[in-house]
Amino acid sequence: MSKGKVLVVGSNATRIEVQGGYGPTGNYLNETVVPIWEIQDGGYDVVLATPNGTKPHIDEASNVAAHFGGDETLWRRAQKFFADDPVMNDVHTLRAVIDSGLDTFAGVFVPGGQAPVVDLMQDPDMGEILRYYHAKGTPTAFLCHGPIATIAAMPKAKEFRAALVAGDTRKAAELAKGWQYAGYEMTIFSNSEEKWVENDILHAQMYFHVADALESAGGDVSVSTVDFEPHVTEDRELICGQNPRSDHKIGTTLVAALDRKAATTSR
Repeated sequence: MSKGKVLVVGSNATRIEVQGGYGPTGNYLNETVVPIWEIQDGGYDVVLATPNGTKPHIDEASNVAAHFGGDETLWRRAQKFFADDPVMNDVHTLRAVIDSGLDTFAGVFVPGGQAPVVDLMQDPDMGEILRYYHAKGTPTAFLCHGPIATIAAMPKAKEFRAALVAGDTRKAAELAKGWQYAGYEMTIFSNSEEKWVENDILHAQMYFHVADALESAGGDVSVSTVDFEPHVTEDRELICGQNPRSDHKIGTTLVAALDRKAATTSR
């Protein structure tokens, strides 16, 4: 018997602005599939939604066995799950999820890859969802670049993002006043990890780094002392994982938070 439903919010972005043009992007395969498996193993059902209701795009940089500990069998299993499993193919719009009733979900998970930087961090429906669950203290988990989606809860998320792109951090900080997650401990893909992506994958510099963006908004950002080591933070309802290798830990931490919330609610 299911313990409840968890909303998984994917991105529809396929490219990201970089200095001098655009680079390819998407959600990361392991960051999407591995936490979903952990959620399901924990007894919860999963409902997938994106801004426009189409299936998330997978960044090809993530579609390798290396992101599954070098285990090719596990990698192929993840590919098949993403391609064929009904959970991954019954995709809803964020608006449809809102209209159907957000109170039907026990929690939320947002995977990474750089794609959330493009759409989710400035999506008004994402913002409505987060404001609702923040007020309820509902467990909300974000992985890698996923925590940047918390910016959507701001009334002027689009303007905040535009200020970051323009390099105007002072204006961004002004626009962030009143952000629901200010003062929360959180983590996100670090600046040094991002440099690796810029140099080896995008071959270009990004307009802003996500760790800096959360700090500008008022987040208490921490990162691991060693790049690409698993690192997860938990503060009140907010759970964040730093990088792709935090995929298992973010899933188990979210399940534990969901179980605690359910136990408290049932008293």
